[in-house]
Amino acid sequence: MRKRYSIAKPFALAQERYAAIGVDVNRALKTLLQIPISLHCWQGDDVGGFENFGSALGGGLVATGNYHGKARTPDELRMDLEKTYSLIPGKHRLNLHAFYGEFGDKKVDRDEIAPTHFKNWISWCGAIGIGLDFNPTCFSHPKSADGFTLSHRDKAIRQFWIEHCIRSREIGEAIGKSLGTACVTNIWIPDGYKDVPADRNGPRMRLVESLDAVFKKPISQKFNLDAVEPKLFGIGSESYVVGSHEFYLGYAVSRRKLLTLDAGHYHPTEGIADKISSVMRYLPEILLHVSRGVRWDSDHVVILNDDLLSIAREITANGFEKRVYIGLDYFDASINRVAAWTIGARNMLKALLISLLEPPAIKTAEANGDFTSRLALQEEARTLPFGAVWDYFCESKNVPIGDKWLLEVKSYEKNVLSTRN
Repeated sequence: MRKRYSIAKPFALAQERYAAIGVDVNRALKTLLQIPISLHCWQGDDVGGFENFGSALGGGLVATGNYHGKARTPDELRMDLEKTYSLIPGKHRLNLHAFYGEFGDKKVDRDEIAPTHFKNWISWCGAIGIGLDFNPTCFSHPKSADGFTLSHRDKAIRQFWIEHCIRSREIGEAIGKSLGTACVTNIWIPDGYKDVPADRNGPRMRLVESLDAVFKKPISQKFNLDAVEPKLFGIGSESYVVGSHEFYLGYAVSRRKLLTLDAGHYHPTEGIADKISSVMRYLPEILLHVSRGVRWDSDHVVILNDDLLSIAREITANGFEKRVYIGLDYFDASINRVAAWTIGARNMLKALLISLLEPPAIKTAEANGDFTSRLALQEEARTLPFGAVWDYFCESKNVPIGDKWLLEVKSYEKNVLSTRN
């Protein structure tokens, strides 16, 4: 019979090792516990949603793969999410797109959505004690088929999407009031051109007017936080995106909105970690969408790489834990979807833990102009025993340690996911 592994001794040794270099492990774990990660609902069904329009996935979004077991109903999606939350230490959130509402047999268009269509989601989040974030869905719809929404030439189409975003903010407000924690409502639009445009300014002028109309109604930040999300390019908008980084940075600063930094929305050689402290000079809060682009905005499952570690360090080293909202944003249809959620969320938390356990001597060396020691200590920190601390954190929160979570996912796949046609 295999002997049960005890984490107590490795954790005690790790705690002693960190204490010797001036790191308070218990303080790091306490801080980590206060950082929620917002899981994105769209990993669970390949960005399908539950509308009755039957529109194909659009807006430059592509889900590749056909792994069995994707959620087909809101109840199945909630079941899969509950399983995922049971494998992630701490208390987290859910990020929901508007076309995941529950509309029954009715065809409710996007400019008609209301809080009642999300009452089951709100009730479920309240029952399991998590916060809920929201997004208007400005893609996969007949009125976005030509690639334009809030910046469209047609005033009637712009007004349709303005109304959709207004109603999304109102839903965010209802969510915040019901759950007692502010809902972050993030606007991303697919607007742009595949080839070089003749007019770059006109769509941006229209987008400013549309956004101002969307945000005209005052809503207390106690209940809803507005965010706007830029992008470098997308499929079908390779040459020009209306809502570029510069556009939304200016808009967010001038209108006091949250700026969303998506790790996959920039050039492959451009990391968002360096942007965090820059935009935080001018904005009180920001939203992160943590993804992994491979040569383009391909939304791969988040892994524990240097990009993720740099993002986490930028948050914790500057004390931005209360000013940065962290959400995941990727979708992989080629692997088990519960596993995809779990891998990404646990890696985000691991990156935050590693950054919280950083030896203070690294910053001291830099402050003293000793860049030799800074580099040496940065490299030595890579082999510090954070794994034992992570295992302890998981065990203390009653979630599987090591790869034991994978056994639970495999069992769930066999007993639940494999039964879905």
